[in-house]
Amino acid sequence: MPPYHSTSRRAALGQMALLGSAALLAPNCLTARHSDDRKLGIALVGLGNYATMMLGPALRQTKHCELRGIVTGTPEKARKWQSEYGIAPAHSYDYQSFDRLKDDPDIDIIYIVLPNFMHAEYTIRALEMGKHVICEKPMGMDAAECRSMIAAARRAGRKLQVGYRLFYEPHHLELMNWAQQPHEGRIKMLETSLGFDMARPGLWRIDKRMGGGGSLMDLGPYTIQAARRAAGQLPLSVRAQGYVDDPELYKGIYGTYTWQLRFPGNVLGNSTASFSAYVDRYHVAKGNDFLELRPAFSANTKLSLHDWNGGRSLPCAEFQQATQMDAFARNILDDTPVVASGEEGLIDLQIIDAIKLAIQSGAEEKIDYAQ
Repeated sequence: MPPYHSTSRRAALGQMALLGSAALLAPNCLTARHSDDRKLGIALVGLGNYATMMLGPALRQTKHCELRGIVTGTPEKARKWQSEYGIAPAHSYDYQSFDRLKDDPDIDIIYIVLPNFMHAEYTIRALEMGKHVICEKPMGMDAAECRSMIAAARRAGRKLQVGYRLFYEPHHLELMNWAQQPHEGRIKMLETSLGFDMARPGLWRIDKRMGGGGSLMDLGPYTIQAARRAAGQLPLSVRAQGYVDDPELYKGIYGTYTWQLRFPGNVLGNSTASFSAYVDRYHVAKGNDFLELRPAFSANTKLSLHDWNGGRSLPCAEFQQATQMDAFARNILDDTPVVASGEEGLIDLQIIDAIKLAIQSGAEEKIDYAQ
């Protein structure tokens, strides 16, 4: 098993320290370590709901990067984004002209916001252009794809981030800090669950070929990350169950997934991911003490930490994605390690691969962390 390093409490809090405590208040309060305060240009590849509702607005609030290019196969979307964000037609591309981004000096970072089955291909193509890349989660369809993406980044000498906004979110960092403090007692149990009633006919996320596994692929990374970051170590094995809530919707995948991660020291993590019902909870217990986030994972909702004394919220950015993207821009400008790295994305897919295997076998499966 590889050492648990980049998402440890020390590494994550160290990253926040580099960004400055003002990062907890707003992304445009981030302070550059060097005199290089230029903004890096981002091109969004895929202008679906997440890009439209989250990434575009977040890029209005970033300090170290800005939206300079788009890639879409829909001319109407291109015209709308050009008008709304002031993007010149010369920086608008479709999928046939995607590789021309290599010669666009205004684009430093390519952000892949495509269906899951396209992540590896477009990430590797973008890296081979010499661009840095942010890839939305899940990083790939399986661990093998993730390894190929990491190898491409190393060959190109470019940085790769997975779109893990919560790696930089102050409530999550505080819960992780509390969970890993030894003087508070040790974790015995944790629960991480996320679900929405969102499945519908034609949704690519529930298409096995395009999505790879419904809610497990789409929501599972959040719950897996939360569990392993709270535990401060990697799980050893997993048991898992899948449920077809609606046979008319789910073909070859499950609507709801549940799994139990076993960590060293007999720490148990229970998790759920569902496209059939709402749940949004992150609970860590140390004996009769607990700390809980609810809601915990939904993008840009007001998060709240709860314990025996009630609930409280911390100052945070309006758009979690702005902090995430600014952190990546600073990694590039300062040549520092990426916290939400490709290696972190690989770990999550190794665990997801084991969950799928455990559902098939009905047995407890060891998790293979071979690089």
